[in-house]
Amino acid sequence: MRRRKVRRDAVVFAHDSERHFAGLLDFYGVRWEYEPVQFVLEWDDNGCPKSAFRPDFYLPDHACFIEVTTLNQRLVTRKNAKVRRLKELHPEIEVKLLYQRDVLALTAKYGLASSSSPAA
Repeated sequence: MRRRKVRRDAVVFAHDSERHFAGLLDFYGVRWEYEPVQFVLEWDDNGCPKSAFRPDFYLPDHACFIEVTTLNQRLVTRKNAKVRRLKELHPEIEVKLLYQRDVLALTAKYGLASSSSPAA
């Protein structure tokens, strides 16, 4: 089976830090998928999804999901809660939370961040 290579320029990322992280993964030859799975975290009384979480990246060769957070503390707190809930429901699923400042520092260190793109 031939594996499809993801082209970073063909993906519409929700945030620049996600694009920068994809560049870092590409630089190191790490295969990735962008938001491939949504996990339901809570259901309403009718059994319909009420809350869900779609991690930013899946690294198939490492069986690991990566969530890149923003610098907004309110959003970081919500993402932390979603990651905790996902681990409660699916302890077998590996999810790593990566803070935006870490991604930006890594991409800057390796010269992968475009100077023309703002760090949002």
